[in-house]
Amino acid sequence: MKKNVLGLVIALLSISYHSYSQSGRGRARDFNIVTGILPTGKLNGITDVPGVKVGQKSVIKDNNVRTGITAIIPHSGNLFQDKVAAAVYVGNGFGKMMGISQIEELGNIETPILLTNTLNAPKVADALIDYMISLPGNENIKSVNSVIGETNDGGLNDIRGRHVQKEDVFEAIQTASIGAVKEGNVGAGVGTECLGFKGGIGTASRVLPPSKGGYTVGVLVQTNFGGVLNINGAPVGRELQNYYMMNPKNAPKADGSCMIVIATDAPLSSRNLKRLAKRSYIAFGNVGGFSSNGSGDYSIAFSTHPATRTPYNNKGAIVLQTEDIHNDELSPLFMAVWEATEEAILNSMFAAEDMTGHNNKTIKALPIKETLEILKKYNALDHGSLPKAMTQ
Repeated sequence: MKKNVLGLVIALLSISYHSYSQSGRGRARDFNIVTGILPTGKLNGITDVPGVKVGQKSVIKDNNVRTGITAIIPHSGNLFQDKVAAAVYVGNGFGKMMGISQIEELGNIETPILLTNTLNAPKVADALIDYMISLPGNENIKSVNSVIGETNDGGLNDIRGRHVQKEDVFEAIQTASIGAVKEGNVGAGVGTECLGFKGGIGTASRVLPPSKGGYTVGVLVQTNFGGVLNINGAPVGRELQNYYMMNPKNAPKADGSCMIVIATDAPLSSRNLKRLAKRSYIAFGNVGGFSSNGSGDYSIAFSTHPATRTPYNNKGAIVLQTEDIHNDELSPLFMAVWEATEEAILNSMFAAEDMTGHNNKTIKALPIKETLEILKKYNALDHGSLPKAMTQ
C-alpha cells in the first residue's frame, strides 16, 4: 500500500514538473526562488483566504486587442448588504482608480474589486453598477461605490477601442471561484509590461503560525511598471541588460502602474488595513520598482473577518460592534504582506509568456534559463527548509 501511494505521489510530481517544464514557464517556487520565511497557504494565492473568489476574462482579438478583466470578490454573499472593512494606500497617484474616496471616508468596500485597463475603467464601473443593482435585495438602492483598479496596457492593446464590455464584466464575476488563480497573460494582465519584460497577474499567500493568530494574508497583483528587476538581491535586470535608463533610445519604459489587492481573514479595522497596505510597498521596491512620475500604484486591503463587516441595514442599532487586532500584534501580518506581495510580483513575470499585440509590438517574457543562471551566480536560489520556529 505504501509503495502504491509513493508511486502515485511521484507520478503526480512528474506530471506537475512536466506541465511547466514543457513551456519553460512556471511560478517562482517551481525554480527554487523563495521569498521570505513564512509558509504559504495551500494554493499560495489570494484564494487561500477563506471565502475569497477570483474570476478572469481575457479579451484577445485579431492582432490588436490584448486586454481583459480580473475580479476579486471578498465573500460570496451580497457585498452591498454586508460590506467588508477596507483601506487604500496610494504609492503614486498617477492612476484612474475609482471608488477610493468612499473607501477613505467610510472604511469599507461594497462591491467586487475589478481590475482592467485605464480607458475601460468607466465602462467597467458602469457594468459593475448594473450587476450590483440586479442582485436580489438591492432593488431599492440608489448609490453604489464601484471599486475599479487599472493599469495602462496601451503598448500591446488597442486601448482607445475600450474593448472590455459589460458581458465580460459579468462573466468574470459570475465565473469567479475559490480555486487556484491563473497567472501571467490572463484577465487584466493580458497586455501588461513589467520591469522590462512581460507582466501580468500574479498571486501568493502567507500563513502565520498559530502562536501569532494563524491568520492568512493573500495578495493578487496586476503588474505594469518599470524599474530595474531585482530578485532576492540579485541584479537580474542589470545582468540581462534590460532596464530603465539603460539606453535612452531602447530602454524599457518606467511609467505604467501596479495594482496590489490584499485580503486577510485577520480582524482588522480600516486604520490597520491601511497600515497593512503600506507594507506592500516594501516589496514593490525590493523587486526594483520605484514609482515613476507616470505610474499609478495602489494597494487595496480588505478583511473577510465577520466581526469587521458593516451591514447596510443597521436595524436600529446605534453602535456597531467590531473587532480589531492590537497594534502590538500586527508585525507578523506586516511581514506576511511584504513576502506575499513580492512573490506575487515575481509569479506574474515567471508565468507570463511572450506577447505580440497592437502595431505588431512584442514584449518578451523574462528568460527563465538566463535568470536562473544569474540567481545561481549571486547565490539567490533557495535549497533549505523552513525554520521550525516559523511553523509554531
